Amino acid sequence: MSDDAGTRGNGAPVVAGIDIGGTKISAVLTDEAGSVLARGVVPAPAREGGTAMADAAAELVLGLCAEHGVPLAGAGVGAAGVIDQERGVVVAASATFADWSGFPLAAELGDRLGAPVWIENDVNAFLLGELRWGAARGESDVLGIMLGTGVGGAIALDGALHHGAHGAAGEIGHTPGYGDLVCTCGQTGHLETLASGTSIAKRYRSATGSAADAPEIADRARAGEAEAARVFADAARATALAASTAASLVDLDMVVIGGGVHAAWDLLEPAIAETIRTDAPVSGFPLRIVRAEISADAVALGAAALAAARIADPAPTALAPA
Repeated sequence: MSDDAGTRGNGAPVVAGIDIGGTKISAVLTDEAGSVLARGVVPAPAREGGTAMADAAAELVLGLCAEHGVPLAGAGVGAAGVIDQERGVVVAASATFADWSGFPLAAELGDRLGAPVWIENDVNAFLLGELRWGAARGESDVLGIMLGTGVGGAIALDGALHHGAHGAAGEIGHTPGYGDLVCTCGQTGHLETLASGTSIAKRYRSATGSAADAPEIADRARAGEAEAARVFADAARATALAASTAASLVDLDMVVIGGGVHAAWDLLEPAIAETIRTDAPVSGFPLRIVRAEISADAVALGAAALAAARIADPAPTALAPA
């Protein structure tokens, strides 16, 4: 279940970061510097409801704490869906999750762990991790984009997450204007229809008949296959255009790109750089688009960053102190 990456049993309180997805729940235990002391993963009982999900997450974290002989100071959670951060409630989620919308996750998980719990949208958690421990350390105005099964986004302004009027700020994957393909949400032409791993595979299959997934298509692009290279270039250009638009709207300095597709950064970066050259933000100030530094544990580490910051300051103006 676990993979010990650090000090065992020193008795100092640790912070847990939990990534709750539709197929698995992963967790890390970190010290105050963000070093991972332990990690684990279990299947997510998403079809069994919120109570089962909270049970599974708590069992995972408590098992890691017991195994390594450390007390828990608090936990952060990155969860898919629209999150009410103040109430600790999942407001809306996809049909993958049964009994998830309206579930009081922070309270339920806190009761099971015997420690305070804070929750965030998973992409917001990813950006918090990059702000605290990753590529955006020391930055204040940053857009985070995760290119994975779908495309998610998050915005930090003045060093703090910007949630918007309804807690749904940053949904850049569902901005329109990128063609005429139908998105997973049912609308047409969203960024996600070009830039997600799912859409890369779908568009490649439409052009070639191949059922290759995004990593295999990336390997074919590196081997010189033109169609494989094209779908990645299209994804990169669309992502860069969306980033430039966001930078023009809110005067961002940096965009951090993560998610599974960012493993093909060597294929994405040339088209991103060219697009920012030709379609730069109207301000004229340079926009840096960089690869995320935190990889497999991105959401869990970001959730741990959230908890660590809240433990240090329960009512902070920014959630990502160095």
